[in-house]
Formats: sequence, structure tokens, C-alpha cells
Amino acid sequence: MKLKEPIFRPFPLKAITPQGWLAEQLHIQADGLSGHLDEFWPDIMDSAWIGGKAEGWERMPYWLDGVIPLAWLLDHTVLKKRVSGYLDYIIEHQHGDGWLGPRIEDKKEAADLWSQALALKMLLVYYDATSDERIPYVVEKSLQMLNRHIDQHPLSGWAKSRWFEFLISIWWLYEKTNEPWLLELAKKLQGQGVNWQEFLRLTPQKVRTGDYDDREAKHLHPPVTQTTHVVNNTMALKEGPLMWRLTDQSSDQEAAHYMIDFLDRYHGMPTGMCSGDEHLAGLNPSQGTELCSVVEYMYSLECLISILGDPSLADRLELITFNALPATFSPDMWTHQYDQQVNQIECSDLKDRIWTTNEPDANIFGLEPNYGCCTANLSQGWPKFAAHLWMQTDSGAIAAIAYAPSILKTEIEGVPIQIELKTDYPFRQDLHFTVKVEKPIRFPLHLRIPTWAKEATVEMSDECSTIQKTGDFYVIEKNWENKTTLLLSLPMKPFLVPRSNKAVSIRRGPLLYALKVGEDWRQINMDLPHREIPHADWEVYPTTKWNYALELNPINPGKSFVFQEHAMKSPVFSPEHPPVTATVKGQPVDDWKKINGSADAPPASPIKTDEPSENLLLIPYGCTNLRIAEFPVVEKSNT
Repeated sequence: MKLKEPIFRPFPLKAITPQGWLAEQLHIQADGLSGHLDEFWPDIMDSAWIGGKAEGWERMPYWLDGVIPLAWLLDHTVLKKRVSGYLDYIIEHQHGDGWLGPRIEDKKEAADLWSQALALKMLLVYYDATSDERIPYVVEKSLQMLNRHIDQHPLSGWAKSRWFEFLISIWWLYEKTNEPWLLELAKKLQGQGVNWQEFLRLTPQKVRTGDYDDREAKHLHPPVTQTTHVVNNTMALKEGPLMWRLTDQSSDQEAAHYMIDFLDRYHGMPTGMCSGDEHLAGLNPSQGTELCSVVEYMYSLECLISILGDPSLADRLELITFNALPATFSPDMWTHQYDQQVNQIECSDLKDRIWTTNEPDANIFGLEPNYGCCTANLSQGWPKFAAHLWMQTDSGAIAAIAYAPSILKTEIEGVPIQIELKTDYPFRQDLHFTVKVEKPIRFPLHLRIPTWAKEATVEMSDECSTIQKTGDFYVIEKNWENKTTLLLSLPMKPFLVPRSNKAVSIRRGPLLYALKVGEDWRQINMDLPHREIPHADWEVYPTTKWNYALELNPINPGKSFVFQEHAMKSPVFSPEHPPVTATVKGQPVDDWKKINGSADAPPASPIKTDEPSENLLLIPYGCTNLRIAEFPVVEKSNT
């Protein structure tokens, strides 16, 4: 039996070299928490996975899953050496029966097989980076152990909810061996795991939407389960299409879009994310979104784009990557939040926050606020995005999936090919491609045209073409010779995103814009271990007013905004020097109050107010630490 072929396949990690602001962002990450956790954080430095006494379940494989591509994309000699040492230990200490890492008798948490799925996924990333010839044997031995183990100890806990993560390594090995027992293992896992499609269809409305009876019930008795856990949901986006490769069932193929629509309808945020603090939490922009859910949503989309080839999924990948991902870190990436808020006016360790089940400190910036899983898992976001910028088809086409400065080096029919993209996208609209081939060769180049990019143009060989169809790939198939340059321009016109209570958010291209709120950072938890600067814990308080309603042109709202470009300075995701800003008029809404450290839900629009107009400065959401990104609107504005 053959698996269904994916539309695209990612290039090997070594084929892509980040450039420009993206390379700088990866360097910031390597110089921050990601590149140094193993030097001071016990759960990595003293992990039981490498012979230590600390945590022996998910945190070491989580960290390695992101730091491996980070180190190899940057060709970071020191980090690569340290990571290779950890992998050598893990591989050399695989147990005789195939078990990876600490055993159940040593670490009780190891009874939940989620850590085995995560370790296998991490090993595939290492193989992609190094071609280590030990990996296929290690993976096969581990999966054989899994096949035997779940006959006696069926999936439970996190592994039961995340069973489909095993499919990544199962399909990888099957494509190398064609062993039929691997297909039977996949079916066995599906039979023991959570049926996510059934959950979406049959779960009672109250649980699905987070529409609890009242605030007290929400905090004290939330109807939460593994199926309402936000990270499980963002991981599960890829369940159906992964199984479709085996079943060829249209319901599996379409499941991801169904689930994305469900999350958008009941829990969607203008960042492209869904709420979840820790569980699905509705549409209020003051509800949190967990950092783990951000990086897992990104990874699910990267898998889905490969399998389905749908460019709309890449639109969402960029929306999340350029907005939700950087907003949940301090600009130097030495601290992070567990939860970010779309309307975030205070980051504080305060009782009775709005969170569904999270702890009071969930939105402070720190080392491990609320829970350490995000500290371990945060590293995969930027590196895996960089690794999936370009993909290929089995027939020899090259596709630009997402846009960021980079160089692709590959071969088609033995001919070396290099494609360089120079751009300041997403802050600018122009993308400059240079295609170099060592000898003439014909192949298709697929350029993704985002849905929002009306009247995009391509200039090549002194000819300019206007692209009529958006939300699709524009294909250039030609005989490429020597060096060819082309310019893709994606016009970025501002538009409004409708929200609850007739509130609005502002988009321009892939960027969401937010009110810049002044910040007062206050160090806390100095008595806790490992909280010294730069990986200290911080509360952040507003120093400027935040509660405004926007004055919008009722006929053409886009004319209400004046955008201005500024110099690209590192870090690009910082409130200090955002690469682009927008001004808009607004009026204070004094009745819009703060409740327990969070902005109340935006009051219903249109707002009647006699307050004087003010010029408001909006900056990219990813550049903010405090912000308002979902606004009420002033009634009958004549702006």
C-alpha cells in the first residue's frame, strides 16, 4: 500500500540560509533563552534525558526540537557542538527494548508516552540537520517498542490526545522501508487516541465555546477536558490530513479547515490564533493565548501546507508568525509570557485574573511564568518557520511558501540552483528574487500571492504583469539561464477586521496594528532561583492611556490611517523603533475600565463620546509589549 503523496515537501534544512532581519532574529534567539537554557535551567542542564536528576519527560526533547534547527540554520559552531553531545547521549542510551530516555520506574511522568512521540519528532529534525546514519535504526527500534507497549498499556493522558504526533515519525520511516506493520501501528494509535473530528461535531456548545454560566463558574468549576486544552487543539489541526495520507478519506483531508473554522468562530483572535488560557476561552480580546499554542499552531500549518498545498494556510502562518510569535517575547528574547493578550494593558502577578485555569502570573515576562513547558517549547517557532519558507514538488517545481529574506540552494536534474530573496517584508511590499543556475534548465517557480494582495505585480525581463488572482500561487515556468532577477510587489492596503460587539482590528498586509502603550517594567521574584538578569521576571504597567475608540471614515475606513516607514533597526520587533507606524484619530472612552489587571471587553460600538480627538500611534502588534489591538469605533465619525 502507498501513502498519499503530499503536494509539497520541505527542503533539507541545509538548503535554506536565513538572511537580513530573519537571520538577525535567529541570532537574537540564540543569544537569549533558547541558546542558554542548558547552561543554567535545571530542567535542561540537569535533565534526566542526559543522565541528570531533573525533569525527565517532555522538556529536554521540546528544547532540542527547536534548538537543533536554530543551531544548524545559523551554523552556530558552539551550539551545534553542545546539541550534538546531548543527542549522542540520548541515542547511545536508548534502552534495549527501544525505549527512549528515562523509564517509568525512574520518572513516573514517563508513563505518558507523549515524551516518546516528541523525542521521535526531535530525532527526525536532527537527522534532517546532520544525516546521522544512526537515526533510522533508533526510530525503528522505538516504534517497534511502541507497537508492543500499547497492546499492554493503551494510550492515556497527553499521548492519547496527541497520538497523531507519532504519525510524523511513522510516515517518515514507512517511506524508507515500506514495512506494512507501520501502517497497522498508525491504525492502532488512531483507535486508542482521541477522535478530534468527533469532538468538534458532538461536544456540547457550552464546552466548545467557553461560554460558561458566569465568571465565578468559569474560574471555580470550568468544564475543561483534554479536548478543550488549547495546545492539544492547535496540535490536532494536522490530525486529519496526516491520516488522509493513509485513508484517502475526504473527511480526513478536509478536517483541518473544519477545525480552523471552528476555532475562528468561537475562539478566534485577530492574530490568527485562538484564545486558550489554558483552555479554549472565547472571543474576548483580554483572554490569553498560550505561547505553546502559538508555536504548535505554526508547526501544524507547516505540516498542513506540505500535505495539502493550500496557500491560504501560508497566509495564516505569516499572520501568526509576524504577530503572535514576537509579541509573546521581550525584544531580546530573554524573557517570555505564558499567555499573551490581544488587548494587553498590564502584565502582573495578580489574583483573579481573567484566565480560564492558568495561574495569576501567566502573562508576566519571565523565565517560566505559570508553567515551564513554554520555556522548553518556545524555541521551535522562528527556526521552523525559516526551515519552511521554501518547498518543492516531486516533479521538480520550487515554491515560495512564506516570505522572509533567505537563500535557497538546491539541485534539479543535477543542475545547481540558487534563489535569493532580498526583502524587508512583512514591513515592506517589495520582494526581490535572484535566480541563478549553472546551466540552462526548465522548472516552475511558484510564488504565493496572499489573499489580501490585490493588484500584485511581477516584473521580469523589463516586462510587468498584474496578477489578477489572489490566494493562489502565481507560476512562472520558463527556461532559466545564468541569472534572472524578478520583483514581486504585494500592495499593502489597510483594512478592518470585524470583531465582537462591532469592534475592529486593523490589518495591513500580514501585519496587525496595535496602539502603542507606554511601559513601566518592574522586576519581581528576585528571591526565586535563576531569576537574575537577563532571565529575570518582570511585571509591566502602562504609563499612557489605552482606552480609546477610533474615528473611522464610514465610506472608506482605510483612508483614516496614515502609514509611515522607518529605518530597519535590530531588533525589528521592538516598541522602541518599529519599522512602520500608523496614525489615526481616536477619542478616549472613560467608561472602558480595567478589571483585575485586564481591559474589560470593548464596549459595543458605535461609541457616543464628547471627548476631544487625539492622534493615536499604532505600531505592528509584534513590536508591542502592552497594547490595544481590538478597538471600539466612534459613532458617525466625519473623519
